Amino acid sequence: MEAEKVTGIHGCCPNPLLILLEPQNHQPLPKPKSTTAACRHTFATTTTSSFFPNTHFTNHESLPSYQESYDQFLKAYPKYSESHQVDKIRNQEYYHLSVSNHVCLDYIGIGLFSYSQVQSQVSAVVPLTSSSSSPSSHECSEYPFFDISCKSVDLKSELLHGGDGSQLESCIKKNIMNFLNMSTNEYSMVFTANRSSAFKLIAESYPFKTSRKLLTVYDHESEALETMVNTSEKRGANIMSAEFKWPRLRINSAKLRKLIIRKKKQKKSRGLFVFPLQSRVTGASYSYQWMSLAQENGWHVLLDACALGPKDMNSFGLSLIHPDFLICSFYKVFGENPTGFGCLLVKKSVVSMLEASVSTGIVSLVPPTQLLNSLDSSGSGTELEQKNNFVTKLDELHISGSNSAHNSAKSTHNNESGKDAPKDKSDNTKLEEKRSIEIQCRCLDHVDSLGLMQIGNRRRYLVNWLISALLKLKHPNRLDHFPLVKIYGPKIKFDRGTAMAFNLFDWKGERVEQILIQKLADRNNISLSHGFLSHLWFPDKYEEEKQRTIEGKKCDEKDAQNKKSKKTDFGISVVTIALSFLANFEDVYRLWTFIAQFLDADFVEKERWRYSSLYQKTIEV
Repeated sequence: MEAEKVTGIHGCCPNPLLILLEPQNHQPLPKPKSTTAACRHTFATTTTSSFFPNTHFTNHESLPSYQESYDQFLKAYPKYSESHQVDKIRNQEYYHLSVSNHVCLDYIGIGLFSYSQVQSQVSAVVPLTSSSSSPSSHECSEYPFFDISCKSVDLKSELLHGGDGSQLESCIKKNIMNFLNMSTNEYSMVFTANRSSAFKLIAESYPFKTSRKLLTVYDHESEALETMVNTSEKRGANIMSAEFKWPRLRINSAKLRKLIIRKKKQKKSRGLFVFPLQSRVTGASYSYQWMSLAQENGWHVLLDACALGPKDMNSFGLSLIHPDFLICSFYKVFGENPTGFGCLLVKKSVVSMLEASVSTGIVSLVPPTQLLNSLDSSGSGTELEQKNNFVTKLDELHISGSNSAHNSAKSTHNNESGKDAPKDKSDNTKLEEKRSIEIQCRCLDHVDSLGLMQIGNRRRYLVNWLISALLKLKHPNRLDHFPLVKIYGPKIKFDRGTAMAFNLFDWKGERVEQILIQKLADRNNISLSHGFLSHLWFPDKYEEEKQRTIEGKKCDEKDAQNKKSKKTDFGISVVTIALSFLANFEDVYRLWTFIAQFLDADFVEKERWRYSSLYQKTIEV
């Protein structure tokens, strides 16, 4: 199949929000709105017409090859080639993705460290075995850069008296604040166990007695949001939420505006406005002007930045919008051990209004030397020697020797290895200064070096190509060209995020179970996730479609018992993906070819039967 010749997209209008952030002494572009609209229209039109024009694929074996698809992709998006530095970083710093042949599409987020960085640390302290050239993932988890420990302190007290914490915490806070473009003069930060803990801390500390309303803007359900809503409701908050219009799932602007705008007679604070600039499920992007409107009408604003991609913080300019609270989260290593901690930033001017809380969601970052020193000292002589070596090596890498336990371990190692300690005190001082803690957050550094334009364009090209390709998959032997894939929310769009929600339907029009899709994806080394769309609003003309589409949310018995209300949550269960800044064309092409297999009716029925048998613990021979 020959690719149709198209005019390449040269990355025009990379981010329309930046227009509002240009220096005032620059001459404004003529009719910027028209230029922006034309750019977006050109992008969407070119994307729609460039890939497999007037073609539907009804068999997974008829898909074009990887090379043919990639050549066509580059013709449409020549600017993609300029992001080769991302591929270089991926190959050098995250080589485990290629080694394991893994396509990681199951979470949105960014880590502090690169995989290579962690491996380098572990390689320096863990003796290599003859059977492997690098430490295993298990060894990486045994020897982390840091661990977390819970603190029994309430949020307000920690913000007022907690300080910067240890050198380790202070250094990581500095890196994160710089990455987020947040000023330490205006904001204070605490580390939380996870995203849910950060939401709960705010819900327990916010003065809902005087500012009674909690207004959220989410097109999906999440554990973190549910935790905040339940906690706030117990404290007397009046819970409200935005609605999203079917079928494109845009914000119901008329209703949200009514909820935000206060009456002229009302002078007191309205409450807390919780707002994500982007949906972590559908990829829908929302205008930051909703935050401005909320602030103008007396709301405190909580910005949920967890779904934002790298450098997206610069796309709306915190110099214009100063949220009262900001929540973000960081993972340890992309595609490996996707756990970490949350960050809660609070504007210093609002700390005094917070109320005392009893939550235990605040954590400290514990240096690995302290972590190992707290472990049981039992074990063989070889194991203890390796542990001492690890403590000493970490001290040399990035941990200050101020802690006496650290120094003790270092001295022991020096004596055993026959090394002489420095005799001159000045040499000691210089050594301590040199070893003074300076954590390198290489993942953040890489993103900073790439910049918003390069990352934004690359991810924009990939997600829109994927959507275009998925929409070309149609079931055979159907006169109505019934599509295999249904995408919820924005489809081909210039300013959409890189998350996507979808479902697959068999040739009879029945939805393929999400758990089955995930299990089969895992077998193909592709990690997907799932979600539940909620707060949907159907106009009257879609009433029939609503009856066919909406379902009740499934929950286990424990969740059902915890909920006092017997009200059923209605929405749509979906499969979700997210493209990180490291995603490449091979990732989206592999997902496309995997999904295309569901065009084969026999394949679907066979896998349904197989999964059902396994689920019922029936052993297949």
